[in-house]
Formats: sequence, structure tokens, C-alpha cells
Amino acid sequence: MGLNIADIVHLFETRGHARYDGEPVTQLEHALQTAHFAEQSGAGSDLITAALLHDLGHLLHGMQGSPTIEGVDDLHQYLCIPFLRGLFGEATLAPIRMHVEAKRYLCARESGYLASLSADSVRSLSLQGGVFTQDQAREFAARPFAQEAIALRRWDDQAKDGQATPPELSHFVHHMEHAAALHTRFQSAPA
Repeated sequence: MGLNIADIVHLFETRGHARYDGEPVTQLEHALQTAHFAEQSGAGSDLITAALLHDLGHLLHGMQGSPTIEGVDDLHQYLCIPFLRGLFGEATLAPIRMHVEAKRYLCARESGYLASLSADSVRSLSLQGGVFTQDQAREFAARPFAQEAIALRRWDDQAKDGQATPPELSHFVHHMEHAAALHTRFQSAPA
């Protein structure tokens, strides 16, 4: 059931050219732009990999178009986790899993953030539970990897430029390999 890096590359190569409905980019372009922003910000390989893979669930479920137009929350942030769990650790998986909640958090905590969202992000926000209450926002901010998820969310929001020219997918393979190696090393370290 788990994916390896070659499987991930193949998935992007075969399904990544689908339009990211409601946005001027494909799924692959969005992933590459998000990872590029992470890399430019000085993030480590774990978080760059999370940025690259944060919407992988959209490619795995195989639904056509944007589920939000149909009123469906595809739960993409959770869908990919079982496929990635054996390969990457929590420093990659948690920001992926939490990037939708980070949007809900930023809507609650930052004036003007909600108004800055694209139409598709606003549609999905409603389906994903809406803006956090202040209590929910406090609880989210206290969780491990919350700051990484918030950073990922910001890169995600920026990564919708139809004219951008980020590095190719092959450029980011070494980040996935490094993140996987870190996870393997951590798994095999004596307790």
C-alpha cells in the first residue's frame, strides 16, 4: 500500500498535469511552486517534501475536476498519509495532515487572510469546517508541527501562478530522498 519515491514521481508524471480546478495551474505546477517557496525560505528537506506532497491526495483519489464545486471535501490531507507513512516521518507527514487546519487557523487569527483566499480555497474552507473558533485556534497553535503547517499553508496560497517557472520535479527528488533517509535513520536508531 505504501509508495516509494519512484511511485510518487510516476504519480506526478501521469496525473500531475490535471488542472487544479479554480486555479491557473496544474496539480504538478502547484506542487513544484509550493516546494520551491519552501526551499527559497530555507526549509529543510522534511518540510520541502511536505510542501511538494501536500496535495498528493488529490492525485490519489482520482476524482475529476474540483470536488469543492460538487460540494465534496475530498479529505486529501488525510488520504495520502497511509501511502507515505512508511517512507517519511512526522516532520513531513504532520504538516501535510495539518495544512487544511492551518488555513482555518489563519482565517481566525489574521485579519484579511480570508479575503486573500482564492475562490476554490474559500469554497473548500466551508466544506472543511470553516474558520476556527478562538479556542480551536489556540489548541491548533499548541500542537507539534503547527508552525510548519502554517508555513506550508502560506506557500500553498502563493503557489498558484500560471506564469511561474519553478525547478522541475527531478530537482526535488533529492529532498524526498533525504527526508526518507532521515526517517529511516530515526527508525533504526537504538532507543
